[in-house]
Amino acid sequence: MSKAFSLPPCPCNPPSLPIGREHPWLAPLAGYSDLPFRLLCREYGAAVCVTEMVSAKGLVYESPGTNELLMSLPEDQPLVVQLFGAEASFLSRAVSLLREAGYGWFDLNMGCSVSKVLRQGAGAAMLGDTDNILEVARAMLAAAGPGRVGFKLRLGLDDARPVLPDLALRLEDAGAGWLVLHPRTARQGFGGTAQWQALADLAPRLSIPLMASGDLFSAADGMACLEQTGVAGLMYARGAMHNPAIFADHAALCAGRQPQIQDADGLKAMILRHMELAQLHCPGKAAIWKMRSVVPRYVRSLPGARALRQELCRCSSWEELEEALDRCLTV
Repeated sequence: MSKAFSLPPCPCNPPSLPIGREHPWLAPLAGYSDLPFRLLCREYGAAVCVTEMVSAKGLVYESPGTNELLMSLPEDQPLVVQLFGAEASFLSRAVSLLREAGYGWFDLNMGCSVSKVLRQGAGAAMLGDTDNILEVARAMLAAAGPGRVGFKLRLGLDDARPVLPDLALRLEDAGAGWLVLHPRTARQGFGGTAQWQALADLAPRLSIPLMASGDLFSAADGMACLEQTGVAGLMYARGAMHNPAIFADHAALCAGRQPQIQDADGLKAMILRHMELAQLHCPGKAAIWKMRSVVPRYVRSLPGARALRQELCRCSSWEELEEALDRCLTV
């Protein structure tokens, strides 16, 4: 890489990742799981966070914006970097560069069903060529070290082309550290219902941890999934995007307690904390524009949600954002 371009160093490289029913992860969320959001989720109890998708080619070719996706802090650990791409040479090189910068844990996205990713042959499109998947997996593991790469899977491209359990078992043999299964096909996207039975069928066949993703909208959903499927752990995606306190709710249920009901004051405090973290760790006006899209997800069930969305569209400063919250979320 050129001297003008250098990856931000990873401040810590823990020797292991906590995986278990009491250690919920934050899933990679494109456009959402940036450093401020990860820090917020960790404050509520996320055990591990995964970065937004990072393009292996973009990293190797020094694409603008890559560094921002990889920004981290000591309190943002353990951290898993999610990469996407379909070529072993680029993914191997990307992992090597990240290892040199101190990053220690990686995930290959084979679950994204967004069109612009599929057109590159990446994400869930990879499920159409299992031989290439294994070539990529071996290259990444050789660069990262045994057990330091996990793989995010779906059931297959569609119902007529399933890849499990064969692919999962072959990835285990290749040295994968863990697997994450979103039990839908690529064609389903996020439609229909996640097939938790597929998790229950696969989990006992693996000797490495299988983690669940998909339709975990609340901590109660997460606990139900753990009990019904026998998976080793889970990661919250849309549930966390709508309510970062889902991790605190999960901890309460694990301890046999009922989660604390979040009132308007608690919600406002959470939003203000997110805004504070965004101001500290996001550059310029970009953080304000992002908060304008994030906050409506947090307040969607409140009576003042529509009014707040309209207010947010007119906000161009942090002061205006706080004033809008005061007007629309006053108890």
